[in-house]
Amino acid sequence: MRATRGAARAHILAVALGAALCVLPALRPGAGTPWTTLGLLTGLYLLCELPGRRPFSRGPGAVPVGAGSFFPLLLAAAFLLPPPAAALVAVPGSLVGRVDKAPATARRVWRAAELAVTVWAASWVHTLLGGPGALGGEAPGRVPDLPYALLPACAAALAFSLVLAALDGSILAVAEQLPPRRAWSGLLPRSLGPHLVHGLAGLMMAVLWSSSYGPLAALFVLLPMYISCWVFAQYHREHAAHRATIRALVQAVDIKDTYTRGHSERVGRASVLIARELGMDRDRIEVLRFAGILHDVGKLGVPTRVLRKDGPLTPEERRVIELHPEYGHEIVRGIGFLGEARAAILHHHERLDGSGYPYGLAGREIPEFARVVAVADAFDAMTSTRSYRPGRPVPAAVEELKRCAGTQFDPQMVRALARGVERYGWSASVTSDEVPGPRGGGGDTGARPARGTARPRPAGGPGSGAPSFRASER
Repeated sequence: MRATRGAARAHILAVALGAALCVLPALRPGAGTPWTTLGLLTGLYLLCELPGRRPFSRGPGAVPVGAGSFFPLLLAAAFLLPPPAAALVAVPGSLVGRVDKAPATARRVWRAAELAVTVWAASWVHTLLGGPGALGGEAPGRVPDLPYALLPACAAALAFSLVLAALDGSILAVAEQLPPRRAWSGLLPRSLGPHLVHGLAGLMMAVLWSSSYGPLAALFVLLPMYISCWVFAQYHREHAAHRATIRALVQAVDIKDTYTRGHSERVGRASVLIARELGMDRDRIEVLRFAGILHDVGKLGVPTRVLRKDGPLTPEERRVIELHPEYGHEIVRGIGFLGEARAAILHHHERLDGSGYPYGLAGREIPEFARVVAVADAFDAMTSTRSYRPGRPVPAAVEELKRCAGTQFDPQMVRALARGVERYGWSASVTSDEVPGPRGGGGDTGARPARGTARPRPAGGPGSGAPSFRASER
């Protein structure tokens, strides 16, 4: 562990040394550094980063406008300044930017060095391709050479993205000991598009800055970028809060009903598999995933002794179990972002032939999301291995669903699941639900023999015609 920390420090020091070499020429006497432009751009970047020190909310879901939100300004500096001077612009803002994890000092130094090297590379590429001349920088009052100025600007943005991805991957490989392929995986594809957009915004700033209107006009580009970043951060804050809400509810269910731990997440995954085969749009797929994950949240209202009962359920206990969809609907009633998921939570035990619960809906009366979750729920219940019985093979589970299609399950949803499983496969995860027994020879192994065999529901009852292994899987 110490060796890893030492390697990370050495890596940060090496990049910081490289950044110092990049900016040193701008500090030499007679370098001709445009200090006024450098000071204004540095001050602007610093001002843009300061709000990131205060998140929009408190707690784990808090989302600041962090470093990187104002890359257009750094790219504008790369277009307006010589490489050594452009590299200096990123340093003060990066050193005061928000850091959420320790060690804060090392992370700030890394961020400053990384961005200095990245901006230097972008400015060098821009200069190499004649970007300053295309902007009219070599002759006061000259009109920018458009559209040629787009070429060096886009090349500089590409260099910016490449160098930043390379450095980000390098620190992950060194500090986190990730395999190189994993450390760099996806970094460039995810960032290239946004950085090209940032480059165009930076070019607009640079053109206005160099025009007769001066730096004040360039701020009109910065303001919309700031607003868009704020909106983007708010969007991510809201989604973080959604995920935290879902996670808390699922953890509560898993704590109460340990025998189906992990089941909710897998039902969400199977629901997404079906939704993709049905061609649902992305927003509905996300809500359907929430429906699958939260379908059994009503178990929080069911007595634990009933959920974990070894033997057959009494009629009264069965009625209590069959209230869990209504309990779940009441729990999530006020969570607005769940949308259609609320109906799925309430109706995922309805049957196509009308013999399900809680309301005995039939056919198309059952909401579409509920029909999807019903198939996903039964599929995972059959294929998951538990301490008291093995899971069925995936082909056997699919065949069982097909047998029950038209009576219990919507045939369209069953066919979609079958296609999805055939196309993408399915990992039937083992649920870690064994109860440790006392140590010593001949002691209890933790298995529950009373659950060794399947316990089908009574024919014609609310769950007849479909496999059921224990109360908490219903």
